[in-house]
Amino acid sequence: MPEDVFAALVTKLKYVKTNGTDKTEITNTGELKFPDEAAFFLGGRAGEHIGFVTEIALNTAAENFTSFKIHYTDKVFGTDVSIIPYLTDAGGAPYGFELLNTGAQRFQRVAEERSAISAQQYIGAGAGAATGIALVASSENYFVNYSLWHPAFGDAAHKQFAGYLRAAITPTIGDWDTAVGVQVFNGTSWTVDTTTTEDSKTMPKAEFIDAQAQGSVGGMPLGLYFTHGKAPGTTAGGGNTPSTFNANPKDEKATSLLAELGFMPRFSAFLGYLDGDNGANANNTDKRTTIGLNWMIAQNSYLQLWNTKGSGSAYETGGPMAAFGKNKVGLLLFSAF
Repeated sequence: MPEDVFAALVTKLKYVKTNGTDKTEITNTGELKFPDEAAFFLGGRAGEHIGFVTEIALNTAAENFTSFKIHYTDKVFGTDVSIIPYLTDAGGAPYGFELLNTGAQRFQRVAEERSAISAQQYIGAGAGAATGIALVASSENYFVNYSLWHPAFGDAAHKQFAGYLRAAITPTIGDWDTAVGVQVFNGTSWTVDTTTTEDSKTMPKAEFIDAQAQGSVGGMPLGLYFTHGKAPGTTAGGGNTPSTFNANPKDEKATSLLAELGFMPRFSAFLGYLDGDNGANANNTDKRTTIGLNWMIAQNSYLQLWNTKGSGSAYETGGPMAAFGKNKVGLLLFSAF
């Protein structure tokens, strides 16, 4: 039996309303997701140097075993060295090991509207299906994660893994906890369809820098977050390997800034701005401003209200965001039991 086992039921109830005129898009009418997410989490240790965490989805019939990782770790000259096999349907390559809250990994972000507050989430590199193994060195002042992975969930016939490198320093400066990091997605993922025997190649290439600082100003807690990155486009032609994160011909790019201030007990406000370019030849500019409010109802439950305003050619006729309009309002109730 495991030495320690912990369990939690996590639920997200969400309402989203966009102001587009296309009624075939459900959010233009107003979408209530009840639940948006529901999952049972188990985590624990089998011994001093081995632990696990798993997510079991409760609101989908397609796949219940949605995320899982085993963490083997030991000390080597004062550094924690870890080997972490993992799979996830939505957490992306960074799911193996990540500590920052910049959106470098999908599940670790300040605001619900992830594509409006993080370059990694706008481009999609910090999310999606992933199966791999992370090799990690970490301490109080830094961590390095190199993962061999492929952008698919579950079993596959592997010929070649892609690579993912994450490195960050995490110093304490005065009373501020800070971090600065880089992410590099490279290589080619190569799998084989055992039914058709056809090869499948994709290039998950992207580069990011990010930073965060968490402290206080005037006795009020303050968090500051920055991200910047790009993913190369896909070259037209049947013989070219497609870019995993960007189907458009030009580089997809984004830069984001976000600040969250706790202005009274259990209440905080946040303001974020993202300047994006989707890499298309036209209707490519995409700017998003987000303002929101958090109410911490209890230690493991909060209510978040936000409004995101979009601008740029991506929202004009023919653009990818035109059908949804330029304004999005959302309300989220998150709880863990």
